[in-house]
Amino acid sequence: MASVREFGVALTKPLGAPAATLETFVEVPFKHGTKTLRPDGLIRASRGSKQWTALVEVKTGSGVLETAQLEAYLDIARENGFDAVLTISNEIAIAPGLHPTKVDGRKTKSVALHHLAWSEVVAEAVKQRVHRGVADPDQAWILGELIRYLKHPKSGADRFGDMGDHWTSILDAVSSGTLRQNNDGLSDVAENWERTLSTVAIHMSQELGVDVSVVRSRKELDDPQSRITGTKKNLVDSSRLDGKIRIAGAIGDLDLAADLRGGRLAVSVSVDAPQEGRQTTRVNWLTRQLRDAPDDLVLDAFTHGAKTSLSDKLGAVRVNPDVLVEDQKKDIRRMSVTQNTVLGTGRRGGKKAFVDGVVEATWAFYGDVVQQLQAWVPKAPQRPSGGRQATETVGLDLTPDNADEEEESPQAHAPQMPSWTPWMND
Repeated sequence: MASVREFGVALTKPLGAPAATLETFVEVPFKHGTKTLRPDGLIRASRGSKQWTALVEVKTGSGVLETAQLEAYLDIARENGFDAVLTISNEIAIAPGLHPTKVDGRKTKSVALHHLAWSEVVAEAVKQRVHRGVADPDQAWILGELIRYLKHPKSGADRFGDMGDHWTSILDAVSSGTLRQNNDGLSDVAENWERTLSTVAIHMSQELGVDVSVVRSRKELDDPQSRITGTKKNLVDSSRLDGKIRIAGAIGDLDLAADLRGGRLAVSVSVDAPQEGRQTTRVNWLTRQLRDAPDDLVLDAFTHGAKTSLSDKLGAVRVNPDVLVEDQKKDIRRMSVTQNTVLGTGRRGGKKAFVDGVVEATWAFYGDVVQQLQAWVPKAPQRPSGGRQATETVGLDLTPDNADEEEESPQAHAPQMPSWTPWMND
């Protein structure tokens, strides 16, 4: 972080640090009561009169951050006038700004508590090295070495991939139809689904070099637990886990729906249809962009005001686009493309792992479909043909009549003498 300026700024600026070269220190000792504590690191960024300092605590592999340790570091930071405590581990928070470890809220009133997953650190390093670039060749080499190290299986920097201890029992309850709100582990599975969505976003952001995020409502951002409650209800009611991913520059958001009863994942994107031309022309506009996509993709067409859609596989629509046209007089306003994938149900690791399956299926759908699609752009306004004016094209005759052409005489409205003068009557 100190050696590669761009990388250090990319990691610390979102946390409130000024955009400056960093000073970094390892295991600085601090007195805390009768003990001497040594946080893993200390970071300081200085620019002009502004200075930002944070303590750093790191865990690798299966190491878990501990509440007592973090609260002690928050106390040290407050006593020394530091700004923040930053933790790095393989844990992923269930929502932005929410730390994976619960601490006493009073401890964070004057000192911020931030968290980065190792997968986020790796993604930021790759984006800086591959997509944004590093100005100094030596610094670029250093960052490349960091990426190479963190990507090694023995580095301890792992991607999230474990649906938790209760995953199998929840799947069994879904299969038997006995899943209820009070089932043990339902909250854990709901939270791990949120971490799965974050893992998808981190992976895509790393590979594409753009911002990718999980879409959450304002209410869900303010109250992350409300989203977990909704996920649990959806899982009990429909055996599904749903989510939405937003990719900067893509034609639309990606909708994910994991059907745990059927063991399938549906990934879809919705696009606005062209608002001109015949209905089959609008359908062909979409299929032309999907010329290299798999035939088993599912296309849906939604007409104005309709509650349901017409649907068929891409292979059939290519042959006969009319299968998505209900009525040539009813405008198709929106179309969607969906890819259904068989999902593994493994708790973690391997070819049948659930989390890895979701990441791979979403990434494949982006490559097969989303990156091929461009939004419809209407033609520029066209001038009337034949040198005519716009009013002439509809038959309006604006030629003035003769009376209107004659200019009024300047005397036409001159004051007029009365036909009689009173003083002359005398």
